[in-house]
Amino acid sequence: MTDAARPGSAEGRPWSGDDAGHNDACHQRWRQRLRRDTGGPGYREKWYDEQCGGCRYWIALRGELGRDYGACTHPGSAHDGQVRFEHDGCPVFTERADGSFG
Repeated sequence: MTDAARPGSAEGRPWSGDDAGHNDACHQRWRQRLRRDTGGPGYREKWYDEQCGGCRYWIALRGELGRDYGACTHPGSAHDGQVRFEHDGCPVFTERADGSFG
């Protein structure tokens, strides 16, 4: 969908997704698919250093959703090609060379 279909939007530009209600709804739906929930009783201490947002194969989404979500591009991950929460993780986490996060 382009912004041209939304009132007050710039003609022909892709929709940025920066709609608070839509983003909150996405977050609620997508949190149901977490592999590792930082608030869960089985969360391991070492996983704090192996979260998606610090993986070299995690690419942040654009707009406000990109503050918390990105695409996994790790060819060896079961989540390759999926949108993931930055605090989730998987067994093939690969730390970024510069150690950055998000």
